[in-house]
Amino acid sequence: MSTVRFVRKARREVPRVPGGELSLQSPPEVPKVVPGNLLAKVLPLVMVVAVLGMVALMFTSGMAANPMSLLFPVMMVVSMLGMLGSGRGGGTRSAEVDEDRKDYLRYLDQLRRDVYDTGHQQRRALEWTHPDPDLLWTLAGTDRMWERRVGDVDYCHVRVGAGSQRLATRLIAPETGPVEDLEPVAAVSLRRFVRTHSVVPALPTSVSLRGFAAIGVSGDRSAGRDLVRSMLLQLCTFHGPDQVRVAILCGPDTATEWEWAKWLPHAANPEVVDGAGVSRMVFGSLTELDATLYSQFSMRAGYSRGAPAAAGVAQLVVVVDGGILDGESRLADGLDSVTVVDLTGFCPSLVAARGIELVLDRTSPGEVSLGARTGSGVETFAVADRHSVEQAETAARRLAPYRAVAAAGTESDVEDGPPTASWQQLLGISDVTAFDPPIAWAPRPPRERLRVPIGVGADGSTVEIDLKEAAENGMGPHGLCIGATGSGKSEFLRTLVLGLIATHSPAALNLVLVDFKGGATFLGLDRAPHVAAVITNLAEELAMVDRMRDALAGEMNRRQELLRSAGNFANVSDYEKARAAGADLAPLPALIIVVDEFSELLSQQPEFADLFVAIGRLGRSLHMHLLLASQRLEEGKLRGLDSHLSYRIGLKTFSANESRTVLGVPDAYHLPATPGSGYLKCDSAEIVRFAAAYVSGPCPSGRPGAPLGASSAATDLLPRPFTAAPVPLAAWVTERPAQSPPEPAPAEASGRTVLEAVVEGVRGCGPAAHEVWLPPLTDPPTLDQILPGPLEPASTSAGLRATVGVVDRPFDQRRAPLVVDLSGSQGNVAVVGGPQSGKSTALRTLILSLALTHSPRQVQFYCLDFGGGTLAGLAGVPHVGSVANRLDVDRVRRTVAEVSTVLRRREQRFRELGIDSMAEFRRLRGAGGSDADAVTADPFGDVFLVIDGWPGIRHDFEPLEAQIGALAGQGLSFGVHVVVTASRWGEIRPALKDQLGTRIELRLGDPSDSDMGRAKASRVPEGRPGRGMTRDGLHLLTALPRVDGVARSVDLTAGVADTVARVVAAAAGETAPPVRMLPERCARTALLAAAQWPPADREAPCRRVPIGIGEADLAPAYVDLADQPHLLVFGDSASGKTTLLRGICAGIVESNTSGQAKIIVADYRRTMLGAVEGDHLAGYAASAATLSTMITELAGILAGRMPGPEVTQRQLRERSWWSGPEIYVVVDDYDLVATSGGNPLAPLLDYLPHARDIGLHLLVARRTGGAARALYEPVLARLRELVPVGVVMSGSRDEGALVGAVRASEMPAGRGTFVTRSATSLIQVAWLDPL
Repeated sequence: MSTVRFVRKARREVPRVPGGELSLQSPPEVPKVVPGNLLAKVLPLVMVVAVLGMVALMFTSGMAANPMSLLFPVMMVVSMLGMLGSGRGGGTRSAEVDEDRKDYLRYLDQLRRDVYDTGHQQRRALEWTHPDPDLLWTLAGTDRMWERRVGDVDYCHVRVGAGSQRLATRLIAPETGPVEDLEPVAAVSLRRFVRTHSVVPALPTSVSLRGFAAIGVSGDRSAGRDLVRSMLLQLCTFHGPDQVRVAILCGPDTATEWEWAKWLPHAANPEVVDGAGVSRMVFGSLTELDATLYSQFSMRAGYSRGAPAAAGVAQLVVVVDGGILDGESRLADGLDSVTVVDLTGFCPSLVAARGIELVLDRTSPGEVSLGARTGSGVETFAVADRHSVEQAETAARRLAPYRAVAAAGTESDVEDGPPTASWQQLLGISDVTAFDPPIAWAPRPPRERLRVPIGVGADGSTVEIDLKEAAENGMGPHGLCIGATGSGKSEFLRTLVLGLIATHSPAALNLVLVDFKGGATFLGLDRAPHVAAVITNLAEELAMVDRMRDALAGEMNRRQELLRSAGNFANVSDYEKARAAGADLAPLPALIIVVDEFSELLSQQPEFADLFVAIGRLGRSLHMHLLLASQRLEEGKLRGLDSHLSYRIGLKTFSANESRTVLGVPDAYHLPATPGSGYLKCDSAEIVRFAAAYVSGPCPSGRPGAPLGASSAATDLLPRPFTAAPVPLAAWVTERPAQSPPEPAPAEASGRTVLEAVVEGVRGCGPAAHEVWLPPLTDPPTLDQILPGPLEPASTSAGLRATVGVVDRPFDQRRAPLVVDLSGSQGNVAVVGGPQSGKSTALRTLILSLALTHSPRQVQFYCLDFGGGTLAGLAGVPHVGSVANRLDVDRVRRTVAEVSTVLRRREQRFRELGIDSMAEFRRLRGAGGSDADAVTADPFGDVFLVIDGWPGIRHDFEPLEAQIGALAGQGLSFGVHVVVTASRWGEIRPALKDQLGTRIELRLGDPSDSDMGRAKASRVPEGRPGRGMTRDGLHLLTALPRVDGVARSVDLTAGVADTVARVVAAAAGETAPPVRMLPERCARTALLAAAQWPPADREAPCRRVPIGIGEADLAPAYVDLADQPHLLVFGDSASGKTTLLRGICAGIVESNTSGQAKIIVADYRRTMLGAVEGDHLAGYAASAATLSTMITELAGILAGRMPGPEVTQRQLRERSWWSGPEIYVVVDDYDLVATSGGNPLAPLLDYLPHARDIGLHLLVARRTGGAARALYEPVLARLRELVPVGVVMSGSRDEGALVGAVRASEMPAGRGTFVTRSATSLIQVAWLDPL
């Protein structure tokens, strides 16, 4: 028997059953008789007496003679009669009651007509839903067959008979008073009306199978079978085989009663095949039924009366009429979506607890009453339906050919709407797993270009979408797709994209897939060669939105430039025609841009609508097609784009207004909740209803459509009986020659989806799509990936160009290297970024990039590492002369001093050699030869002072800030560069910032601090070290300082070490000059040799004495007492202050005769005992008394040297008005000399300001403890006013500024800060052996 593919249409509208309530008016009441009052009763008697009295008066008085006088008695009689007549209302009340009765009966008559109409509508609706069983066979194959779905209110409702039912519009009896007060005729009419019309007789009566776990049928056994046959046919006529399944358990004695069931599609078991094909679910024993339906039973939970029906789970009806019922079964306990119809008392307990028992009683030969057993007995409610075996077989055979259409990837079509066909059926692909791209991508006629099926229509025909423009008879070029959550929008987009991939080669079609939220919509499609870009998660990284806008705008520009350069073609169509005619032109495939959740995109980036409008305007000529998809469409979101969207796809929408906006009609809002159901509308055609195909379901493997049990054996054409019982295969198979083993039956589905199978099939086929969207800057490159040429130092270098990263240029659809040119005005560098933004890594990248491309003679680096200590790993690079951290105070100062020395010497060298620029200097160093000998003698090339953590200079080395600023301002002209890092631009003073021409800005903690603009800085992603922004608003990513190609920072230390080793190997032994450090001990003999001391000419007094080695240039440092005659030395014990005084005294003695210099030594601790001997010693005081005597005598001598009035100006100028030696007063441990008891040096106070003129020099050394207070002592205060030479050695910083602005700090022995009027520098005092 052949089968018919039945397409379920949308269910026809069901006649409406009236509802509500009807409140009846109460009948009229009988008027009550009210007794009159006493006055009303006595008044007539009074009137009679008055009339009689008046008549008697008239006759007795003679007035009766006048006829006119009789008028008054007559009037009184008439008045009395009128009053008596009006006082009697009995007749009036009776008339009123009659009128009320007529009105009420008229009201009931009108109401009766309304009730008749309601009853007619109720009967019509019920008979439509539950028609007469004798008419069921006429519904087979009509649009009413299998019309009910899981969500319908009458799902699994089945008619059992015809009986009386309450009127659909409930009649509400009025509230009345006592019966005796009612008008009797109206009250009886109301009672009869309610009794007659509250119930409608002979209406179809149904039961819900889902409401009962079991339905027992007792009473007349034959009538019971007739009833069950009628029930099954009702179920099978209105419910598809995917929603209701029927199983029958019967014995040999009752098998003939159920043989007809073999024709029901609902009784077929596709999981089992016998000799007659698909087996029938008719069983002879309970054990057989349980074994066959085990998979159905195991997936169902226990029965629950209120559990809703689940889509995809069919209702199983099991009819038990005999058979072997031994053994236990889960049926006896009740299962979800399973109803047992028990004709034999199989499960009485289940019927009693969770079911209903129907009792049939044959009341007459042609009628059987139907009742339900209750606790009080059997309650009859209907006349049972009946279906004979012959009638049942007729109806079943009418249903037998039909098969429900199942949706691809689902069990069945359980919702309203058009049927769904598998995607491979729509495209005519027999086997997805064997998809052959060369065949599928064969050249297509112009009409078929960009034309692809998306689903099936309401009539089962294929629905196609044509993305070409209207001029090419298409629907495009641009469109809109709107679908609410659960409408199948994402699946529709996947279906459309996969159809384009399967029917067009990458040379004809490229795709850009954009998903603003998440990335599940286009998951897995990125492997197809057609896909130029899959852009996802834009909602999480809004900076990517700007990047996508630039990329799409760049693609438009690229296509326009390509058309122009290829021959000024007007559009891509002309370009392709020329290419087809033989022109040597590269393919220019159409570009389909699919944007999911575009409404959310426009909400957060409204300016993006301008790009969509531009694509909509130019897309026709450039073959760029736009499909915008979203869950909802808000008013005003399209902003001028609406006119460019020529085709619309409306899946189920959230509101009728949205449907009307998209399609012009509200139909999309009324679509069923079936994913994929929708409407397609284009400007030139009517709206088309369709159901989209499904490509995310399991991929069928093998040969689709092969019949069950198919094998390679010869076809068996022998007839077989078709019975309800199983038909064995062996009984009907004849002997055949041996055949080759049959192919294994194909599996139901492979582990892949249809989408995955097709994408895997096209992967690697055809040319790769042009990359419209390069991957975002996520993984940083390594230096070997971005540096041009081999990684070896160049022998010559015309400039200082370093590649330190990559710059993302989405508009140009490329990545450019981030190159900094440090040879000109941009030679100073600032790297600014927040914490953990990659500043230190960027510095290492810069250093290693230059080291890999320049020799140690060409560039040298001197590093101050105030960051995380990462620069320490570069100490082994030959180009790095020194790396100092925050704790290495001396090396920090020496590094800055060394670079300053380079600047001073190079400035002098340029002047001497006539070099006018650093470019000329580099050229001469690279050229060599005799003309460049003086240049090549300079061991330094371009010198870089690298400071990682500029705030560390300002906080801990404030005196160096001005010096570094001078290097930045003057150094570029002489090849000295300053490179700094900071967390904020505000940490760099404007004067220095102006000198930093190359600025690399990484992610800042606060974008408002950005030097590039707050808007640009805020787009730099957080948590991405190395990411930054250029001045042009382009994203940059610094490279990792490694050359092993490993783009990760976890093992960056090992990668840097490997790079350093390679640089060392390439340097061939050359190294940068190291930073010369102050020695920890400077022997005085070595100092004198370096200073060539003492001077050969000793005729004139020598007041300039070497005291140690200066830090700035590691040359001898001198104290010049001729310029500044006094000296202050502060230092703690063992700091070297006494040694300094001894060295000065020794220098004075060595360079002066005793007639030129005399020394007075105040040494209370006798630490200088023997330091000065012979004629140079004018006196040695070890106590206050001795010192006081000496100072008093000295004061007298100095008084005599004061110029008098007779001294001429010439004598004053030449200082010749007196003669004698220079007097040096050397005081050690001044804190012991100046006490609360007095100061022996006080007599000198008046002569200190005139010291230069009278030959007086006061040299004082004091410990730093308590110096802050001692500075206000008169002698020290006067000395400070005179700005003496000062040396501040090791001591406590808490004492404040001691000499000028210099504070004491912890220093090694012999180290001190030498302060003169012109400079401040660090010195190492010459060492003298202890006395």
